[in-house]
Amino acid sequence: MDGEQKLEHARERVIEAISQNMNLYGVTESVGRLYGALYFQEGPLTLDDMKEELGMSKTSMSTSVRSLLELKMVGKVWRKGVRKDLYQAEPDWYQTFIDFFTVKWRAGISINVSAMEKSLRELRSLLEDESVEELTKEKARLDIEKLTSALEYYDWLNRLVDSFESEEIFEFIPKKR
Repeated sequence: MDGEQKLEHARERVIEAISQNMNLYGVTESVGRLYGALYFQEGPLTLDDMKEELGMSKTSMSTSVRSLLELKMVGKVWRKGVRKDLYQAEPDWYQTFIDFFTVKWRAGISINVSAMEKSLRELRSLLEDESVEELTKEKARLDIEKLTSALEYYDWLNRLVDSFESEEIFEFIPKKR
């Protein structure tokens, strides 16, 4: 095996590992393979370049690039004199992690907090309703305690997300040892 073959083999091993683990980001292996291939490129590529490199259809390639753009794992790059869109992998894996997970966490927090707050209002109104049986009221009190505790967790999670977005997290867990 010559040097170029060894280089390609080493890159392919990493690309394969990335593609297999992309389910953490909620994307398919082919999207992971595209990210891995872009990561090792010397410069940005057009959709046609990527299609040729990976042998994927243009439609599949376009969909995969759109997924990576939404995840902020790939960005569009402008180059004077080039009329087609150019794409490049985000090389900063810390930023990729922060961008992806903070968006997902914020969405999850918002959905859950909204549902819990609505349920808390309904449960509290049960406690005020004289026609509701005492056993039901006791169950509602327990649920209120559980939801109040859960909302404390989501407050903590929001502060954790804030620490990622502000990069304050790196004061506690530095990027390098």
